[in-house]
Amino acid sequence: MTDRLEQRHGVPVLICAPDGPPVTTEQDALDLIGAAFSRSDVVALPVARLDPRFFTLGTGLAGAIMQKFVNYRVRLAIVGDITGHLAGSSALRALVEESNRGRQIWFVTDLDEFDAHLT
Repeated sequence: MTDRLEQRHGVPVLICAPDGPPVTTEQDALDLIGAAFSRSDVVALPVARLDPRFFTLGTGLAGAIMQKFVNYRVRLAIVGDITGHLAGSSALRALVEESNRGRQIWFVTDLDEFDAHLT
């Protein structure tokens, strides 16, 4: 499966394939932003593509990756079940809750929930 561009509720979205290259560095995030830039407003990235260190906030990886998306004004939706990660970190729970209140970065369980954020 490959990444694909879709219109969802009139918004161009780069839907990333779960089996695509992992996002383990800031450069990987920049590569996704580059793929989306000028073609889509949002990147929908499956949890499976994220390095597990992303969910350990002390590593700084989540902050660095999220900041790249904010800086380039490309919205990011992290799609998938992260309940296991949330159970072990009150800081991650707070980050997810705060992010989901905004318009730039969302954590959603599936594309239906993602669509609800778009409308």
